[in-house]
Amino acid sequence: MIRTLGVTTDQQLKMDFPLDEIKQGKFDWYWVDFEKPNDTEDLLLDQFFHFHPLAIEDCLMRLQRPKVDYYDDYHFLVAHKINEETFEAEEVNLFVSPNFIVTYHKSSVPEFDVVRKRLVSRPQIWERGALFVMYQAIDKIVDSYFPMVYNIEDHLNEIEDQLNYQNSTKSMRYVFDLRSDLLHIRRTILPMRDLLYRILNSYRFNLDDQERAYFGDIHDHLVKLTEMVESNRELTADMRDSHMSVNASRMNGIMMILTIISSIFIPLTFIAGVYGMNFKHMPELEWHYGYFFILLIMFGIAIAMITWFKHKGWFDLFRP
Repeated sequence: MIRTLGVTTDQQLKMDFPLDEIKQGKFDWYWVDFEKPNDTEDLLLDQFFHFHPLAIEDCLMRLQRPKVDYYDDYHFLVAHKINEETFEAEEVNLFVSPNFIVTYHKSSVPEFDVVRKRLVSRPQIWERGALFVMYQAIDKIVDSYFPMVYNIEDHLNEIEDQLNYQNSTKSMRYVFDLRSDLLHIRRTILPMRDLLYRILNSYRFNLDDQERAYFGDIHDHLVKLTEMVESNRELTADMRDSHMSVNASRMNGIMMILTIISSIFIPLTFIAGVYGMNFKHMPELEWHYGYFFILLIMFGIAIAMITWFKHKGWFDLFRP
């Protein structure tokens, strides 16, 4: 699907006009949006707009890293939006010049609908031209990152407040899922931040002070998002480390209990083993009270060892 919007030379906004009207010189600037284009519409990038083959190849190929390429009379940008369900990056391509902006994307971009509605409702921004539309498009894409990051942050804070490390396996699995989502978002935000840095520091865009302030605001948003993502990743790492420490402590406690039990039964097993040997000449076997006497000795040894372990403070390790 191809959607068009443009401002005519007499400062009238026109929408959904045929592409042939572009060649008639009626527009100060125009915006052509390729949304989920078919093969026939793909050909227009070359046959109608005559864009560079390498830029067209980047549009048609698989996901490219956010970047900006400079050509003689236009610039080609690759930006990324984030799928709200899968957190995977989706490519948005922009061809920008002072007189036009052409956007190409193989998935729907609701943020562009917001930009179109703003252009319709605010005629005073028409005179700012195609570069301002590019700013609006990228700004809305970057703004769409915030709800996802805020949502993950809220979930992490909720888990941190309610997490019971004694029984936290299910919660930690969810934390690991959130950490994976943060990693996907981070892989999108960092290249986008580099893209805005290049736009701000490139003489090819020839930005004035006002335009530089607008694009600088997007860069600031991306820096803030980067800090939020890194902070949340550190929180998940702390929660993971706490979970592992608690599990290690519990395992040490279990091993301590087994060690104490084993230590008590080692001498008892030794005594039982000695008197379990089938030799004829063992005087204690003929003694009438030998069985009860040995049991009393074994019980005394067990009590003595338990008392000694308690004196050493071993049982204090099991207290919460």
